Amino acid sequence: MADVAALAGVSGQTVSRVSTGADSVRPETRRRVLAAMTELGYSPNTAARALRYGSFRTIGVIAHRLARTGESRTVEAVVDAARAEGYTVSLVDVRSPSSDDVSAAAAQLSHQAIDGLVIIRAETATPATLALPPRLPVVVSDSRFIGHHPAVGADQSAGARLAVQHLLDLGHRTVHHLAGPADSGPAELRIEAWRATLEDAALPVPPLHLGDWSAQSGYEQGRQIARDRSVTAVFCANDEMAAGLIRALHETGTRVPDDVSVVGFDNIPLASYLWPPLTTVAQDFHAIGHCLVDLLMRQVNEGADLRDAHTVVPVELVVRQSTAPPPSSGRRRATGDI
Repeated sequence: MADVAALAGVSGQTVSRVSTGADSVRPETRRRVLAAMTELGYSPNTAARALRYGSFRTIGVIAHRLARTGESRTVEAVVDAARAEGYTVSLVDVRSPSSDDVSAAAAQLSHQAIDGLVIIRAETATPATLALPPRLPVVVSDSRFIGHHPAVGADQSAGARLAVQHLLDLGHRTVHHLAGPADSGPAELRIEAWRATLEDAALPVPPLHLGDWSAQSGYEQGRQIARDRSVTAVFCANDEMAAGLIRALHETGTRVPDDVSVVGFDNIPLASYLWPPLTTVAQDFHAIGHCLVDLLMRQVNEGADLRDAHTVVPVELVVRQSTAPPPSSGRRRATGDI
């Protein structure tokens, strides 16, 4: 570190801040220090740093299918919050959300010298089946782990109820649901809330349409939905599937929202640029990620026992032009062949 500082013309403290990714370094100074590190072949000694500061200044993150909106945006928020705390992030994207894969990823990260672990939705893993390193601070974006690890998540049930109730308030006699995959915890919560809202209103509960979160699955299920002229409203479990559904309806001459109203979930940036702009439930991924890191830091820095902590982040219904009252006849006009 002293050699790097001398070559770059800075203090050893500045070299330390650059090596930990701290923001309080001017860009030109950072470039000089990084160039000196490269020239001298300098690499920070994490073991020595842990002995000096009492921590590795690194947290581990386990995610599944980073291409999905929820996972990618939550991880982005966790990285942002960790950086603000002066921590770096080691990320493992597991092949499946099984207990074995998540447990193996946790063991792998613990051997890489981390101070704590964030699990972005364990999905099929449970507190009984998930094996984590003892005494490792952990926080999970999954409410099933309350009583075992602190948990943070959006209010999935309230969001689904807002979506379905919005469509019922417009006059629709029932709401069909294009759901996420069967092994997804958030998808299950949205299904339960959709069904309960219809039952509370004494309205019929139509059969489920199952997708896999992708726009392609929304399109494929949408081609089936378009055949049923009794459908006037669809609540989609995420915005990507809603986009696929809207395309399928358009290709069959079914107008949105004149014939069928569509509501999504997540409020991805693209939602307001679809045609028509998509009514959706907005999740605050930024708040979720920052809450996860805050709970983890309280364990790391204070040794707090937060096993029963559960933070529910509110959601919001964003009404746009993809929803309207049903056709006056209560049934869609005839469409062409699919």
